[in-house]
Amino acid sequence: MVDLSKRSAVEPFHAMDVLAEATRRRDAGHPVISMAVGQPAHPAPKAALEAARKALEHGRLGYTDALGTLSLRTAIARHYEKRHGIALDPQRVAVTTGSSAGFNLAFLALFDPGDCVAIARPGYPAYRNILAALGLTVVEVEANAETGFTLTPESLSRAAAKIGRPLKGVLLASPANPTGTVTGRAGIKVLADYCRAESIAFISDEIYHGLTFAGEEASALEVTDEVIVINSFSKYYCMTGWRIGWMVLPADKVRGFERIAQSLYISPPELSQIAAEAALNAHEELDRYKAAYAANRDMLMKRLPEIGFSIASPMDGAFYAYADVTRFTNDSMAFAKRMLAEINVAATPGFDFDPLEGHRTMRFSYAGAEADMVEAMDRIARWLA
Repeated sequence: MVDLSKRSAVEPFHAMDVLAEATRRRDAGHPVISMAVGQPAHPAPKAALEAARKALEHGRLGYTDALGTLSLRTAIARHYEKRHGIALDPQRVAVTTGSSAGFNLAFLALFDPGDCVAIARPGYPAYRNILAALGLTVVEVEANAETGFTLTPESLSRAAAKIGRPLKGVLLASPANPTGTVTGRAGIKVLADYCRAESIAFISDEIYHGLTFAGEEASALEVTDEVIVINSFSKYYCMTGWRIGWMVLPADKVRGFERIAQSLYISPPELSQIAAEAALNAHEELDRYKAAYAANRDMLMKRLPEIGFSIASPMDGAFYAYADVTRFTNDSMAFAKRMLAEINVAATPGFDFDPLEGHRTMRFSYAGAEADMVEAMDRIARWLA
């Protein structure tokens, strides 16, 4: 039998493994509360659901342009004008099958095998795994209190010097998963200027925009056109299962991205595009959901330290608490498995986000219903008492 490729030997996405086990337990009748993944408790906004229902009535759904319908691309461009004051050509917008497809396209279009791409540690594990699967060199740059839990030109320069090779790409997430770090406009501009001076491709992950609770939420497009912005309807817009996202590209890069997208994805799903366009006008409803996350955030900021988990990084944005659990364990993976098996609470071991120090940490998503989040904290408190 033929062996799998070396590309397949990436580390598992442990959050998804935890979710799968939580689902199995729930299906078996256990009262599981999942804080493992960034899955909003709320449904897609009513306008999106209604638009999808109308589209299903006529049923004429098919392929669209590889980069999405002009209608949705134009609506996204208007979104940037309203929210960020940016006059954006809709032709620079590429609609994708979730932000995951955006990362695939960015890494394929911008880099060749062996190129060095910097990401923050701790950081979203799929960055690392996709880069590795594509034969790229992952350069994990520690983001700690000294660096403001974000990437800086100084930390990137040190990383490049350490490996003895130039960086070809830098990926910044703001708000960041799992740390919750929000990098403000000034910090983004410094990074953009550094990347331009060093001829480094700059990728800005903005999928948690709309979910900033402290600090300054800014798009990299406010300070430079030489950036690949990746965003999604999954988080703020509560449309994870619709698998719909978007990118904003420099004008001279659009055709290269389109050629790859045509063959990899044909086009994003038309039904999801119709719903997503309607969701762009649902901010009143979505901001009520955000207020619910804010209440959960306040509760976790209080309860986690009371239980004995110190907050390991800012909780300024996204909907995660990244906590130090070393008061109870030095093996967060085993701890997460015990917690799920013994009290039916699922959270993600920090090893997903930090291969070096993640045994000390866990990530708790507070995107769930308020009653579930309170019950989860109560269960953990009783379990560890």
